[in-house]
Amino acid sequence: MTRKGILSSPYLRYVVLTSKHHEGFTNWGSPVSWNWNSVDTGPHRDLVGELGAALRERNIHYGLYHSLFEWFNPLYLADKKAGFKSQYFVLEKTLPELYELVTRYKPDIIWSDGEWEAPDTYWNSTSFLAWLYNDSPVKDTVVVNDRWGINCSCHHGGFYNCHDKYKPGTLPTHKWEMCSSIDRRSWGYRSNMQVEELMDTSSIIQELVSTVSYGGNYLLNIGPTKEGVIAPIFQERLLALGKWLNINGEAIYESKPWRIQKENGTARTWYTSKGAAVYAIFFTWPEDNMLILPSPGFTASMQVTMLGFSESLDWHAIPGRGLQVTLPSTVPSLLPLQHAWTLKLVGVE
Repeated sequence: MTRKGILSSPYLRYVVLTSKHHEGFTNWGSPVSWNWNSVDTGPHRDLVGELGAALRERNIHYGLYHSLFEWFNPLYLADKKAGFKSQYFVLEKTLPELYELVTRYKPDIIWSDGEWEAPDTYWNSTSFLAWLYNDSPVKDTVVVNDRWGINCSCHHGGFYNCHDKYKPGTLPTHKWEMCSSIDRRSWGYRSNMQVEELMDTSSIIQELVSTVSYGGNYLLNIGPTKEGVIAPIFQERLLALGKWLNINGEAIYESKPWRIQKENGTARTWYTSKGAAVYAIFFTWPEDNMLILPSPGFTASMQVTMLGFSESLDWHAIPGRGLQVTLPSTVPSLLPLQHAWTLKLVGVE
């Protein structure tokens, strides 16, 4: 699959590229990373700039991941040895990179990482963020995450990541994002990965649904090969997710959390809402085609439909148990996309 094929999906709303990871290699021609960047060596291309241009042609928001620290940089190691009382690495490497990324590429998102060994005062985080939100060319549009120093995660930031693959368990009061990876064992490409080590389509969809039910955004990581190719198994997972969203995306995009996120005692039915509609997304098809929903209150005018199915569904209230919906009699494996199904309820309480 080509880059254009991936970017043509209407379900892709934002992309975050690793501009620099912990090894210090920059995917643009950084003047403070001489001969250790994608222009001076390797592909000899400005990958940050090229991807940004391709995304903006398609009106897709562009985010840049950037690691504050570097594993092997002697300036960082010297600062660390000094108990972070010196800032040679920050002033000569990290901050120049951040300022250049913003002024040159004007990202919509700054996804910071690698902060955990030092306080925000070492990183000069507040100074950079004050400039970013008040004087930078993206001051009115940019958002940032919460990784800007020790004890910053889950406390300060435009949106919270808290930690990798974070699952809140209850409805957060602050905007958040769940960052996950198809490869359960790595964020980068592994040539020796095994299929059983990867998330299957059902797991990805359940992670997406639970995240959105709790009001979060879902960022799904794939590691391309050294040639920049997306492995076929990752392509298959992304295409399957897009196929599911083609029918069920109404319950995901521009939705909000409902008063109940999931049915008590089960992780198999989740709720989202949009306007007058409540969406019940369920992952297990009942053997008798009768789905019980304990949480929704009903009204006489309530209508129940299934996304991707043209006819209205019958329902009735069962005292003490809730709402019983009669699902289509078609065998679920014959219905499109049997990973999960979505009921749309209009007129519920």
